[in-house]
Amino acid sequence: MAADIAETEGYETEQDDGLGPIDALIAERDQWKDRALRAVAEAENTKKRAETQNNDARAYAIQKFARDLLGVADNLERALQAAPKNADAGEAGLVTGLELTQKSLLSAFEANNLKRVEPQAGDPFDPHLHQAMMEQPSDAVQGGRVIQTLQAGYALFGRTVRPAMVVVAAKGSGAAAGNAAYAKAMDSDGGNFDGTA
Repeated sequence: MAADIAETEGYETEQDDGLGPIDALIAERDQWKDRALRAVAEAENTKKRAETQNNDARAYAIQKFARDLLGVADNLERALQAAPKNADAGEAGLVTGLELTQKSLLSAFEANNLKRVEPQAGDPFDPHLHQAMMEQPSDAVQGGRVIQTLQAGYALFGRTVRPAMVVVAAKGSGAAAGNAAYAKAMDSDGGNFDGTA
């Protein structure tokens, strides 16, 4: 019976010894599997980063070229503004040609995602797209908003190539501010807004 017990204890010892290496192999397998999954994820991330960088490089490669063409667009616009409105046949043909050239150039800009930025009066001032050339009080426009666009700007895929040059309403501007200033002047001296009685 002692022999049977010894055999059973030996069997349990062998069984414990037999599972230890298997557990170690399973742990090692899990470690290698985790490393393989991390390597695959890193490779995917690297591939996505490379694609993004290539797309950005392609998209913004034309930025310098586009900036150079903006001068041409500005000159065409100035020529059209200076062109006579009621011209004879010869001059009318030239003006029509200039208009068609400008239209073609602006269509090429749009086709290549070079978008014109030309804020209207009352639009909020955006320092990412606009450059304030001056600030002046206004009765019609609230403070911090665009009064007038002096020169249109352009953006390529949302990135500013050239900011729009604008005039911005001074702080405290707007219809309410103008009315308050007028009421104050009327109360203080009882005369006209300009101070004359």
